[in-house]
Amino acid sequence: MASASCKSAFFTFLLILTFLSFSHIKVCEAQTKPPPIVKGLSWTFYDSKCPKLESIIRTELKKIFDKDIGQAAGLLRLHFHDCFVQGCDGSVLLDGSASGPSEKDAPPNLTLRAEAFKIIEQLRSRVEKQCGRIVSCADITAVAARDAVFLSGGPDYKIPLGRRDGLTFATRNVTLQNLPSPTSNTTTILDSLATKNLNPTDVVALSGGHTIGISHCSSFTNRLYPTQDTVMDKTYGKNLKLTCPTSTTDNTTVLDIRSPNKFDNKYYVDLMNRQGLFTSDQDLYTDKRTKDIVTNFAVNQSLFFEKFVTAMLKMGQLNVLTGNQGEIRANCSVRNKDSKSFITSVVEDVVEGFLEM
Repeated sequence: MASASCKSAFFTFLLILTFLSFSHIKVCEAQTKPPPIVKGLSWTFYDSKCPKLESIIRTELKKIFDKDIGQAAGLLRLHFHDCFVQGCDGSVLLDGSASGPSEKDAPPNLTLRAEAFKIIEQLRSRVEKQCGRIVSCADITAVAARDAVFLSGGPDYKIPLGRRDGLTFATRNVTLQNLPSPTSNTTTILDSLATKNLNPTDVVALSGGHTIGISHCSSFTNRLYPTQDTVMDKTYGKNLKLTCPTSTTDNTTVLDIRSPNKFDNKYYVDLMNRQGLFTSDQDLYTDKRTKDIVTNFAVNQSLFFEKFVTAMLKMGQLNVLTGNQGEIRANCSVRNKDSKSFITSVVEDVVEGFLEM
């Protein structure tokens, strides 16, 4: 009997390994080449103009994270919310004006960490002292997000630079349309991000950014009240109710219960144990289109890191402004008073258009 039981267990183990091998191949085949670099960006953009740029940013962020590692998640989220709305142009950093409320004032951005905006401006000031005003707030935000990942335990990777800062911010409606809510299901998220040329592997990898950070109760109480989501692990749900005893409680909890301050693949382990916080998280393991990808990332952190970097490089180049487009802000939260950069940009774009005709 014992021998038969062992053989059965071994056979089951082989089946699991075979399944994981095939699904691993599927994930790898989803994207085998690194994304192309957008015209105007470069791996060596500041090598001669500001060679210590990345060192300045990383040194300062290390000091900040040593005091409060929670700021890493805030900076990573800031980059996401910048890129998904009108491209990686630093528009999320702008304050509102007479023309209307800023992206900051739109509901999805109300929970962005106030300190994250201050850190970006602090970094901009330090870089300007060393190199002059030649580095955009959009580039600083992108580098800060990369360092937030690395300094909290994730992969280190190079990013192409040369982004320019946008001259306008998106409207409330445009912001809402481009930032799927935490209550969204997988179909909504896949459809939304497909418009940005991000495939299911990219979507699941980018969702892994939730391996660090916190959330307000309002983003997930739909899964607790009036009745608990049956997909959610019962004990996990009961513990969440201690933090959020009512549907209107304004408390916070960690996104990843296993390693909330470490950038790793435990977020996917959470999903496999039905301990994903948001509907948008947990549904990735429920939906058959993304379940295998979640499983592969849960058992292979190196694979997750590889696909996360690829997805970040794609996201970080969405609708970027380069060359003479936009401007280099003197203050990340305010468009430069001098509108010359805008006029120059428009004129040069028109001239360039004629030359290409």
